[in-house]
Amino acid sequence: MEFFDNLPAMDLMRSEKMTFVQLIIPFESAHRAITYLGELGLLQFRDLNADRSPFQRTFVNQVKRCGEMSRKLRFFKDQISKAGLVSSLHSATQPDVELEELEIQLAEHEHELNEMNGNSEKLRQAYNELLEFKMVLQKAGGFLVSGKSPVVVEDRELDENIHSNGDYTDTASLLEKEMRPETMEQSRVRFISGIICKSKVQIFERMLFRATRGNMLFNQAPADEDIVDPVTSEMVEKIVFVVFFSGEQARMKILKICEAFGANCYPVPEDIAKQRQISQEVLSRLSEIETTLDAGYNHRNKALSSIQFHLNKWMSMVRREKAIYDTLNMLNFDVTKKCLVGEGWCPIFAKAKIQEALQRATYDSNSQVGIIFHEMDAPESPPTFFRTNRFTSAFQEIVDAYGVAGYQEANPAVYTVVTFPFLFAVMFGDWGHGICLLLGALVLIAQERKLTGQKLGSFMEMLFGGRYVLLLMSLFSIYCGLIYNEFFSVPFYIFGGSAYKCRDASCSDAHSVGLIKYQDPYPFGVDPRWRGSRSELPFLNSLKMKMSILLGVVQMNLGIILSYFNARFFKSSLDIRFQFVPQMIFLNSLFGYLSLLIVIKWCTGSQADLYHVMIYMFLSPTDDLGENQLFWGQKPLQIILLLLALIAVPWMLFPKPFILKKLHSENQILHGSIMRNLILVRSLCTK
Repeated sequence: MEFFDNLPAMDLMRSEKMTFVQLIIPFESAHRAITYLGELGLLQFRDLNADRSPFQRTFVNQVKRCGEMSRKLRFFKDQISKAGLVSSLHSATQPDVELEELEIQLAEHEHELNEMNGNSEKLRQAYNELLEFKMVLQKAGGFLVSGKSPVVVEDRELDENIHSNGDYTDTASLLEKEMRPETMEQSRVRFISGIICKSKVQIFERMLFRATRGNMLFNQAPADEDIVDPVTSEMVEKIVFVVFFSGEQARMKILKICEAFGANCYPVPEDIAKQRQISQEVLSRLSEIETTLDAGYNHRNKALSSIQFHLNKWMSMVRREKAIYDTLNMLNFDVTKKCLVGEGWCPIFAKAKIQEALQRATYDSNSQVGIIFHEMDAPESPPTFFRTNRFTSAFQEIVDAYGVAGYQEANPAVYTVVTFPFLFAVMFGDWGHGICLLLGALVLIAQERKLTGQKLGSFMEMLFGGRYVLLLMSLFSIYCGLIYNEFFSVPFYIFGGSAYKCRDASCSDAHSVGLIKYQDPYPFGVDPRWRGSRSELPFLNSLKMKMSILLGVVQMNLGIILSYFNARFFKSSLDIRFQFVPQMIFLNSLFGYLSLLIVIKWCTGSQADLYHVMIYMFLSPTDDLGENQLFWGQKPLQIILLLLALIAVPWMLFPKPFILKKLHSENQILHGSIMRNLILVRSLCTK
């Protein structure tokens, strides 16, 4: 035991020793002090205002301002994304600006962008209306008649019947007669032209038919161009329509239906000359608005490019400021002394660095009063802090995902650096796949400086964070792949020839039948001749399963041994006697014994059935083992191990809870007696 006690302190093996400290910070130095402490990252503050809501804290207005600035920055980022601008890899190098100056800049940029977006939206709406008017003029002209020309109805067979059938006058409907040139003026047939979304055409036509009771003629044609929706910036397919009807009442119904369906109606004159004149005016105005829109887009893109150049720096600054004020809200504000009082935890080794940072904050803020930093008695158990670097941080995160070790407990991440990638390689063992994984890990490590600090996707960020995990996994995979003799599941004769050969010429194509062993075993790994043999699957499955049992038992023993060192460190003899000892006995009496049988069977080449041995060790421990006996004295040893395992279960489960309950009761009694004595002493002092 003295040997273990004299071992040097393990910096990486255990969490750092922590101390509870109090800081009294003058108000004028508070912001800079928290900034420097945040950059150091070695002090964890306690929330001294946990009983207050977020709106009752001292710096709530500053937090709101940071939240508003974050909203504006998200708006800028969304606008840059919609504009399709390529994000710049390099951020601005200008000096830091004050929070108030940044707030003014962001407000100006937001106002400018909103104004440009509003003007652009109005221009786009006017441009869309003119574009729709142009397409209505082009398409609706084919449905109308001017002067003495016959009625032209596109894509309809009705027009051909009107001019080809001499007896049409007797059989045509009233609406069709009104559409003839000679009756157009007499019956006062009117029309409404417009444009509507393609998805609404069928319902729109059906509604018009029902509203007019069939006394209308509906003509439609697809628009030549899609229209850009100014709100969603999506392309929308449109249909140009012309509705012929008779009567003022029908006109009012049609206009209301057009308004309900969002159809835009445009006046189209019947005179061809007027149509051409209006078309020219529309084209001229379209050209002017298009030029204005292009100029507006260019100006807007320049403004967004200027914002984009500083966006990452601004976002980082706002996040930092919000974190600073959130931390300041965890401190108590002493109104009388005009200072902030904070409490927190820090590693003992970091006290000098923290004091140096506080001195710099006092000097840089030109404060007349220094920051007081002193240790206090801990009111609660300290938090767990492990020092990590870029190599061990990923392994530490893997361990923390399952559970964080207690204060000053042994750190499992140190052993996970080896065990996690090795156990992966036991399952993944293929040196071809391992080489591919190694190349990927080396690429990520080579690009480490370039990729650090960049915003990667969720998948790439996970790969980059675990680049050293991938490196070790690939190296162990190559090693296990060589043992399994698998290169993309294909065996190779890397370390010489096989130990087996054919007995005669009749087995030239055989893999196992007729093979004899003629030389020493294959030097390293699995003999390639096993591949493709009839006994390949039983052999490899048996090998990997038994090897997994051995590795699993070693892993469990390692965990129990770590619990012993934790108990020794905390001087807890209760954990050693009623936790470590029975756990070791139970584990090794059963699974440790099984591991021993596996090793003996491998060394002796015995044909014993280990399943039979372990099953009948419980069912019939006194029966004769027969062919399954591997060594002398196996039967009494199994009986002893079985009895030890049965004793270890109640030994492990029952004594510790009762002893802890007894100790707790004694502490309660002792605490009560102390309190009574204190009350008695106080009453005597008052007399």
